[in-house]
Parts: sequence; structure tokens; C-alpha cells
Amino acid sequence: MTGTSEDDVLHRFEGGVSWITLNRPEAMNAVTWEQRERVIALLGAASADPDVRAVVVTATGKGFCAGADLRGAPATGAPAAGERVAGDVARMIRLGAQRLITAVLDCEKPVIAAVNGTAAGIGAHLALACDLVIAAEPARFIEVFVRRGLVPDGGGAYLLPRLVGPQKAKELMFFGDAVPAAEAERLGLVNRVVPAEALEATAREWAERLAQGPTRALAMTKRLVNDSLDGGRAAALAAEAGAQEINMTTADAQEGVASFVERRTPKYLGR
Repeated sequence: MTGTSEDDVLHRFEGGVSWITLNRPEAMNAVTWEQRERVIALLGAASADPDVRAVVVTATGKGFCAGADLRGAPATGAPAAGERVAGDVARMIRLGAQRLITAVLDCEKPVIAAVNGTAAGIGAHLALACDLVIAAEPARFIEVFVRRGLVPDGGGAYLLPRLVGPQKAKELMFFGDAVPAAEAERLGLVNRVVPAEALEATAREWAERLAQGPTRALAMTKRLVNDSLDGGRAAALAAEAGAQEINMTTADAQEGVASFVERRTPKYLGR
């Protein structure tokens, strides 16, 4: 299957939460280029819409995302293997898998991955790029690239060392072994493991808690944490001070301070 319709990426908005659901269960949700564009667009829309306060990325069926659907690549106009010239593959990755991961990292709203099943290759990186990861007990994570004789792409060599350290990251990428959900939680790849039947309810609970929070402060907190992994102490402290300066102009920050002084529960509006 190379064609993609909007039904292949389901979307709904409820309670301040944007739910993005990969919906090709017959292909274990191997993601096509068209699906990537749809997900990227929805994440961009979530950033721009003040009514969206949190995002959940999940999938239908037994697989979260089995990686890239390579059969879909020719539909993008990418040259066939025998017709490639230097730069074609790098361009394809940069405009495809890397854009998808960057869209998650740069989304201005907190993004939760609700991993229902196997997350392999770019599917694993899609989950790990999210701010919080909830996994169903049957879920597993696989750095599948080495099994195909490939170098990890889609930000894998950037994400994994920051989550588990360089030595463990190399072990996962060198061997390509499946990591069960419980082990992924122990390693720090996953925030929480729940029974499969509790996955959606847990994701909804977390997302609704985030949706009731100070949205702009969460956005700046996300950026501070992500950027801190790439820069030094001086830059991190300067960014922190600047973010707090900007955040103090928001209505939610003023509400937070006022509620503390008045000894009441704050009511954040995301503004």
C-alpha cells in the first residue's frame, strides 16, 4: 500500500488535547511519507492554536509504528536505487524522517506518546522524541536499522545517548535487540508502563492534566530542557532567566502568583 488518505492518520480534538493516531494497523503502522506530512502539519497546527494545550501521539492495532514504509518512498518522487546520485539519500532523510522528529521536538505543546505495541526504527524515534512516553505492557522498542545494514536515522543517534547514555545507546543500536516495555522503563526510555487496556485512559489523564496547566510556561520549560542538552551552563542559565522574564508577562504566571497569595487553586487558561 503506497497511497495514503486522511483516514491513515486519525485526528480528534477534545478537552484541550489534540489526539494524533496512526491508523494503518494492517501494516503495523509503518509510516508513509504522506502520513509524515500529515503528522508534521498537525503538530505545527497544535503549536499555533492556543486552544490546544497538549498532544497525544498513538496508533491503532498491535503496532505503534514499525518504521518507515519504504514502499511509499517512490510516491514522493525520490529516485529509484539505480538512479540515485550523491545527496539524494541525505536529502530524503532530511526532508522526511528528520523533519518528523524535529516537529515533535519543536512542538510548543507537551507531546505524549501512548505506545500501544512495537515501535521500531523511526517508530521508536517518534516515541522517544515525545516529552512523555507511556507504554502498554506488550510494547517493545527496536533499533532495527542494524538488522538491515543501515545507519540509524530519524535522530536516533541524537536521542538515545541523551536518554540512556552513549554506552547503552551503542548496545541498542549495534545489536538491534527488542527492548520490552518493562526494560525500556528501567532504562529511562519510558515514563510508565500500564496494561494495554489502561493505555488510552492513562494517556488521557496525563494529557488533561497538562491541558489544565500553564501552557506557555510548559512550552518554555520544554525548550529549556531540550536546549540544555546541547549547550553549556552559561547558555542554559541565560536562557532560563530570559524565559522567566518572558513568562512573567503571561496571564497564567500572574494567575499562578495571585492564587498562591490568595491560597486558592489556580485556573490556568493557556495564555
